[in-house]
Amino acid sequence: MNILGISCFYHDSAACLIQDGKLVAAAHEERFTRVRHDHEFPTNAIAYCLKQGGITTKDLDYVGFYDKPFIKFERIIMTYLATFPQSFASFTKALPLWLRKKLWMRQLIHKELDYHGQVIFTEHHQSHAASAFLYSPFEEAAILTVDGVGEWATATLGEGKGSDIKIFHEIKFPHSLGLLYSAFTSYLGFKVNSAEYKVMGLAPYGRPVFYDKIMGDMVCVREDGSFRLNMKYFSYDHGLTMTNKAFAGFFGYPPRKAESKLEQHHKDIAMSVQKVTEEIVLRMARHLHAVTGQQYLCMAGGVALNCVANGRIIRETPFKDLFVQPAAGDAGGALGAAGFIYHTLLGNPRNGNWENAFLGPEFSDDEIERYLTGQPVSFAVCEDAQRYRTSTKIEFTKYSRNDLLEQTSKLIEAQKVVGWFQGRMEYGPRALGARSIIADARNGENRDKVNLAIKFRESFRPFAPTVLEEYVSQYFELDRPSPYMLLVAQVREDHRTIPAVTHVDGSARIQTINRHENPLYYDLINTFRQRTGCPVIINTSFNVRGEPIVCTPDEAFVDFMRTHMDHLVMGSFILNKTDMEPMKEADDWRTRFELD
Repeated sequence: MNILGISCFYHDSAACLIQDGKLVAAAHEERFTRVRHDHEFPTNAIAYCLKQGGITTKDLDYVGFYDKPFIKFERIIMTYLATFPQSFASFTKALPLWLRKKLWMRQLIHKELDYHGQVIFTEHHQSHAASAFLYSPFEEAAILTVDGVGEWATATLGEGKGSDIKIFHEIKFPHSLGLLYSAFTSYLGFKVNSAEYKVMGLAPYGRPVFYDKIMGDMVCVREDGSFRLNMKYFSYDHGLTMTNKAFAGFFGYPPRKAESKLEQHHKDIAMSVQKVTEEIVLRMARHLHAVTGQQYLCMAGGVALNCVANGRIIRETPFKDLFVQPAAGDAGGALGAAGFIYHTLLGNPRNGNWENAFLGPEFSDDEIERYLTGQPVSFAVCEDAQRYRTSTKIEFTKYSRNDLLEQTSKLIEAQKVVGWFQGRMEYGPRALGARSIIADARNGENRDKVNLAIKFRESFRPFAPTVLEEYVSQYFELDRPSPYMLLVAQVREDHRTIPAVTHVDGSARIQTINRHENPLYYDLINTFRQRTGCPVIINTSFNVRGEPIVCTPDEAFVDFMRTHMDHLVMGSFILNKTDMEPMKEADDWRTRFELD
């Protein structure tokens, strides 16, 4: 049985393919189109998934879509009517798009895919819940989903047993923790639906001096985690902006302009909303444990990517363990819709088929070598796969597996920054050792070097450590694996020898790695450990600011040449920047990407 899952038109379009219950492929549309958070119909991601499964659309048994457009449209119309005439400008902008495209998803799927079978629409938070629970290691678990908004729900509490999912409580729009966080993101001068993680990264530089004020007037939170927002401070329910003048007056400062200097009050506001978010999520989790009695918790939705809150759930609630599906945002809805159809609707048992997040395209040594030597090559994931290729002669050396690991570990030890391009691309927003930029975590100078000279991003943003799983408790106050960078914990006082991945408050967003999940990446770090005694390296996504993570060898090479990366390790090949002629481009490439 072949089931295709699709999410699109709101944020982070994606597709996935399940064959007889096995997840065989999943990818974000942005990785193919190079449009950050691409929300259009995921034509390229679907084509990749079908190719990876060795099928065509005629072989599909079902197509699942991750929410119900007509119910969402109902919410939008009712909200606009309730807030008229303030909503008029937003209404006139939104209505043509809905009438032209978003409402007719069933017809669009039939047309775009030349598919005439059954299309099943799952509810938005039902998709989130399924994406977390059905792919978790737990036979039974409580389920918490929190995001901006689906149809009406902005957060749900539920429970999963076997293949069944029951949602028994929801919080409805306009009261939304995700939209609250996005409102603060906008006010602090960052891009909504893209840069919320910057607020989380900025928070440790501040103090929660506005926490009591926010909880006293802007947000009313009950002991069970249910809440209401004082909507006089917000305009996202009726306008074209997230906040209004009352919001700025609440804090006594005007909204920060993008790219302007960050003042201490900006940092204090970031810390305050982060603490509010953590408190609400913790109350929800504690209540969910009390009413279900479950030992385990599964989470999804955009707020589930708040790894600081996740770390506190592990430490401060009765749950024994937590599973956050790594593509927890809207992209993961594709996975949830397909899984819900196969397991919950059709009653097929779960088979423990989640292995890792490496579900995207991969490229053979032959394809990579043909590219490096300038021979014709089609990467078969995008019609324009060699869009950046120039006449630059590429110098490279090919190594055996063991020599590749030894040479790369020597480069990291020698304080070189390395682009690491190996195997199948990650599903989800984090690079986990397939499309990564890596460096020595022991050298604090590497943080600024990678931030400013390679990623071209703000200096306050922290980097994640990748640590060999068996050493995680030795270096961090964490007693379990964290394979998807979704838990934050403190670096142990006696191991603060890794300043490049230690945030200003002594914390780190941790990725653990074992040999089963990614043998080559594990062996690289283990080789580095054998040379240096340190089982930890910097790992950040292989991209520059405003650009999606690289997908093809061509994109990896161009980012390598555009930045101050020292070496590129791609397949069995190592490239040295000093051996290269400068790459000439007709324009300033940074203007092609919208800053996030």
